[in-house]
Amino acid sequence: MTITIQTSRLQLKTIDRDRAADVVDFIVKNDEHWKVWEPAREAEFYTFDKQAEILGAESRSIADGTLFKVWLHKDDEIIGSIAISNIVRGVFQSANVGYKLAQAHTGQGYMTEALRAVVDYCFDTMGLHRLEANIMPRNIASLNVVRRLGFYEEGLAIKYLKINGVWEDHLHMVIRNERME
Repeated sequence: MTITIQTSRLQLKTIDRDRAADVVDFIVKNDEHWKVWEPAREAEFYTFDKQAEILGAESRSIADGTLFKVWLHKDDEIIGSIAISNIVRGVFQSANVGYKLAQAHTGQGYMTEALRAVVDYCFDTMGLHRLEANIMPRNIASLNVVRRLGFYEEGLAIKYLKINGVWEDHLHMVIRNERME
């Protein structure tokens, strides 16, 4: 099952392992740009087989309801992704948000546009109550994106994630579905 969300300038689509070559191209082109924001990667990560495996696992997680991930397309080129992961139902109705954008497309409002649409989808269609983004304090561009959308800071997580070989502090940013309160 493919899910597509249309924004004014982008298509946000779930994809499967058939697009592994496009994903490899996307991550290889942008690896240097993202290196300071992501975990260190083994060489295998940049291969078609590994990305096909990851996309297959993601498709299964989307089907079982623990993940919602869309890829940002502009003129059928992948320029970014947004993942809603660790979806917990029951009394929690919450998930984590992660996203990335190709360096060539930063500073043009694409991520704000796309994330706004995904937040609306999560709240209106998926019925989630809370989305949480954990962002390094020096990642000003990312903090600006979530703040524009109404995320607020709940606190600082000390040495929260190991990013590029270093345990990094992260600001815990949250948005709640106030229609459910």
